Amino acid sequence: MTSSPKNLDALIVGSGFSGLYMLHKLKSMNMNVLSIEEASDVGGTWYWNRYPGAQCDVESMEYSYSFSEELQQEWKWSNRFSAQPEILQYANYVSQKFDLRSNIVFNTRVTSARYNDETKKWLIKTSSNFVYSAKFFILATGTLSSVIEPKFPGISSFNGDTYITGKWPKTPISFKGKNVGIIGTGSSAVQSIPIIAKEAKSLTVFQRSANYSIPAHNRPLGNDEVKKIKENYPSIRKKARSSQSGIASAKPGEIGAFDVTDYERKQSFEKNWNNEEGNNFNLLSLYNDIRLNEKANNELANFVRGKIQSIVKNPETAELLSPKDAIGCKRTCLDTNYFETYNRNNVSLIDVNSNPILKITKEGLQTTDKSHQFDTIIFATGFDAMTGAILSINIEGKSGSTLKNKWENGPVTFLGLSMNNFPNLFTITGPGSPSVLSNMITSIEQHVEWITDCISFMNEQKLCEIEATESSEKEWTTHVAEIANDSPMRFACNSWYLGANIPGKTRVFMPYAGGIPQYIEKCNEVSSNDYQGFNLS
Repeated sequence: MTSSPKNLDALIVGSGFSGLYMLHKLKSMNMNVLSIEEASDVGGTWYWNRYPGAQCDVESMEYSYSFSEELQQEWKWSNRFSAQPEILQYANYVSQKFDLRSNIVFNTRVTSARYNDETKKWLIKTSSNFVYSAKFFILATGTLSSVIEPKFPGISSFNGDTYITGKWPKTPISFKGKNVGIIGTGSSAVQSIPIIAKEAKSLTVFQRSANYSIPAHNRPLGNDEVKKIKENYPSIRKKARSSQSGIASAKPGEIGAFDVTDYERKQSFEKNWNNEEGNNFNLLSLYNDIRLNEKANNELANFVRGKIQSIVKNPETAELLSPKDAIGCKRTCLDTNYFETYNRNNVSLIDVNSNPILKITKEGLQTTDKSHQFDTIIFATGFDAMTGAILSINIEGKSGSTLKNKWENGPVTFLGLSMNNFPNLFTITGPGSPSVLSNMITSIEQHVEWITDCISFMNEQKLCEIEATESSEKEWTTHVAEIANDSPMRFACNSWYLGANIPGKTRVFMPYAGGIPQYIEKCNEVSSNDYQGFNLS
């Protein structure tokens, strides 16, 4: 370990989209700042998730930074929805354009951070046994970055290849002539299954819970439409921040599902399903009560189930692929020929509820009724969302209080930005903010700008500490829970929003479900009242 810590004004954990923008903002303020990144390059989620078919579910022209007009105008997206390689290319381009790479330490993890009450600094240790001292400690760790490592008995005995979708290798993988098993049918699996099935000799899908998915209708972007969007970017970005989901193109329904005839309702669902303008955000907001009213929700859910049953030829398989829970209680997937893939002769589906996986064997895996032989097993087993990456760092605040203990019964924050007893620590898109219920870039930019303004205010006022008060974080956490409770659809299934995919994790609805405009209004109110709800010293 180094004898004396390296002094910084701020240390950022992560160099995905939030880390890069935070780094750019603090560098622009001439602050001495470093970002510590576990990967060997920038990109965050888009660095790790290289699995076949990995693609964004927000349109590329909106899943992009708005802070630089020059960047907006010069970067050209190829498709309506961008694939992982292009998004990673974009992150690299941004890191070079704004000269950020020299302030990033790659291949390094932050292992612990302890706040020193006397020096009012964070003492931060890394996996390379380096120690930093920083006034500000900013967690840009991402919401879907802590991969769930598969824990099946016998996993080390398997003679074939194993892959995890969230930690996919950089080198291309060939499945040609191979018998492949994939465990999980979440978003990563929905995107990768159609591509793997085209190449593999056979593909066996092991499903615990079925997912709602709608056609992405991805296509190349035309020059004229790109030109039109670029000309109108100022109004598009403004509209995004005043939209519930942070997406300008998401059109909120103004009437309820039963304010129209059955025929009209069916037609609007049909148009959205078939139309290139359809997307998961639009489908769920076609009517203003789909997320709130069980009967309205069921109308849409039945429509999507009907689509699945009309696409999938085998009635038993179609029934297994039809979700039984509310639509929108998990993030709806976007796919390209996902359900159609189950009509292929080389694809089979196994329900692990009625036929659980007992263990991984040398040859493949064992379910209750038979032994399956595979050359390759893929684990699409998801993430410890929103809190996993933060809690993987041993964070100790004032008087020895640890974040692990504080969040034992679920995350407690003020605005998803700050916590009592943890001064000068900020979380970007943390639990208690819209984050995963929105276009992540809209939420990231708003958070980074709020944190930047807060740091500027502290520097101007010569303040050395800011932390959320105990009462403000308690009130905010209660408010987040109440907003979620007002929407029964949020609790209608065991989703990762609740941490239900992690055994033993306390079930708390983590994101803020009140929408972007309401959230931004609250953040602005706090800052314009000299950071009301915070202790400043």
